[in-house]
This record gives sequence, C-alpha cells and structure tokens, in this order.
Amino acid sequence: MKKDKNIMVCVTQQKTCERLIKKGKELRDKIDGELHVVHVAREDENFLGNSKQADAIEYLYGISKSVGADMTVLRSNDVCAAITKFATENGVGHIILGEPPKGCQQESIVDLLKESMKDVNFYLVS
Repeated sequence: MKKDKNIMVCVTQQKTCERLIKKGKELRDKIDGELHVVHVAREDENFLGNSKQADAIEYLYGISKSVGADMTVLRSNDVCAAITKFATENGVGHIILGEPPKGCQQESIVDLLKESMKDVNFYLVS
C-alpha cells in the first residue's frame, strides 16, 4: 500500500515545467491530496541574478498559486537528498517529474529517487 495522498511536483527553472504542475493538479483533483511544487537550486547558484531564470521561477510560482499549490525553493548541492527529505517531511506519496533526456547514459535523478523512495508513486511527464 502506498503512503500519503500528498503530491510533489519537481520543477526546474524553465517555464515549460507548467505542464508538470498541471499534471499535479489533475492528480490532486482525483485523489484529494495536498499539492507541493518544489525547485532545488544548487547552493552556489545565483538564479535570482539571472533574469531569465528568475522570471521562470516567478512564472512557475504564479502557476502554482493559480492551481492552489505552494511552491518551495530548496537550496542544496545534493538534489536527490533535498527532494527525499522534503517528501518525507511532507508525507508525499506521489512525485511528478519531467522525463530525463533521451539517451542519457548516466543514472538519472529519477533512478536515484526511485531507489531511495520505494514506497512512493512516480509519474514521468514527457
């Protein structure tokens, strides 16, 4: 049995992540859980100093708010650990992510998350 109904949508600083948030809203509407949108920024990254990235984060914040979700920006150089910790602390049972690039030879963040959170449902959106 999978755990909680809460849903986490993992986004990057790209406006195209709106599709992930909308998928999260659809799932939330079906299972009646809380919807969390999360972006993990590396500790040495100054994304607010980059107007394109800052605009994208602000845009995604607006989309999150419009669907009744909170958006959290976490600072960490270990993206997998930050997502895992947030999911555990917020009772997340469902995680929505974008698909890794085709032909990716390295172990993707998706693979690492699936290994560390076996009791969570994962949804990959192309």
